[in-house]
Amino acid sequence: MKKFLDNIGPSVVLTAAFIGPGTITVCTLAGVNFGFSLLWALLIAIFTCIILQGMTTRLGIVTQRGLSDVIKDQLKSPYVKWPVIVLIFSAIVIGNAAYEAGNISGASLGLQGIFPSLVSDSFNKGALLIGIIAFVLLYFGNNKLLERTLIALVVIMSISFIIAMVITGPNLIDVLKGLLVPNLTSDNILTVVALLGTTVVPYNIFLHTSLVSEKWKDTTSLSWARKELIVAVLVGGVVSMSILICAASSGLTKVNAVTDLAEGLAPLFSSFASLVVNIGLIAAGITSAITAPLAAAYVAKGCFGWEKAQTSYKFRLVWMFILLTGIFCSSLKINPIEIIKFAQITNGIVLPLVAILLLWLVNNKSLLGSYRNNALQNILGVLIVGLTVVLGVKSILKVIEVL
Repeated sequence: MKKFLDNIGPSVVLTAAFIGPGTITVCTLAGVNFGFSLLWALLIAIFTCIILQGMTTRLGIVTQRGLSDVIKDQLKSPYVKWPVIVLIFSAIVIGNAAYEAGNISGASLGLQGIFPSLVSDSFNKGALLIGIIAFVLLYFGNNKLLERTLIALVVIMSISFIIAMVITGPNLIDVLKGLLVPNLTSDNILTVVALLGTTVVPYNIFLHTSLVSEKWKDTTSLSWARKELIVAVLVGGVVSMSILICAASSGLTKVNAVTDLAEGLAPLFSSFASLVVNIGLIAAGITSAITAPLAAAYVAKGCFGWEKAQTSYKFRLVWMFILLTGIFCSSLKINPIEIIKFAQITNGIVLPLVAILLLWLVNNKSLLGSYRNNALQNILGVLIVGLTVVLGVKSILKVIEVL
């Protein structure tokens, strides 16, 4: 157990990254609109995440480099390499700058649910406070401090949403049916796509590869890395499911904001239920507010070939840009809708592209040797690539519809 605890880190950061205000909103909408019937989609998303991030784990540990470094090295033709690098850089760096406002705003809304005085008509003090916390942790923290902080926040987040789920008293038979009986219709297909998209996101693939390459220095650690990945992603999956189950049991009929779940539980299940959801929202927002800038900085490091990471001024300038953009937009209540639309389009293109590149790389004998994919891993990888292509096309079409 002690050895396992010593090896915890990168995958917990991964869980901290994908459980944010966006995930809370999507899971709440799924529960309110479709009850327990879409729990199976989260189960598939968890499985997909474990398989895809398992490939990144092997790639990072064996090569001792981040994904953007490896992609740039392996793509020999400049006519292919630089368009791919520019697209990845645009989607991850600019996209995360847009989404950071949502991360900070989500955490600040949780704070406001507990301390209403933190918001005024013109200035969101809660957003500034969350931004300062994220800045201090990123600037002064090393990997170990960041990992421990995020582990603590993930634990708080998990306990909060599990308690909220228990309080709502879900029907266990309906829960099991939702988990084990797939139900895909024209009405719920976009929500299914959204549930998959909140769990399998492009920037996590880059972030995880870099983090595992820094934590583990030889292939003897692969076994522990796999175990840590499975446990961490399963914990994240349980949190997502808890939110969906809580929303399905809440009696809510409409959701307009990420805080509606907390507000809706208060009159039905006491103010304590509302309190624990707000605490979970704060933890989720802070974790995503930390990991999104960090992921963007690692992508930039790989794209431009910087040698150093955490302490490099170039590395810090990237995450500072992401974080300060989020603080500015959320503090002044600016809604960067056009930037977010661009981010959604580019991420919709990048996700299947990254999945295809990753599958190609983990089959490269000269790169991974005996650690390349076996037949079963390739079959699963092809299925996941097909899934990400569908996901990417759906997200792009959805944005085009509202342009």
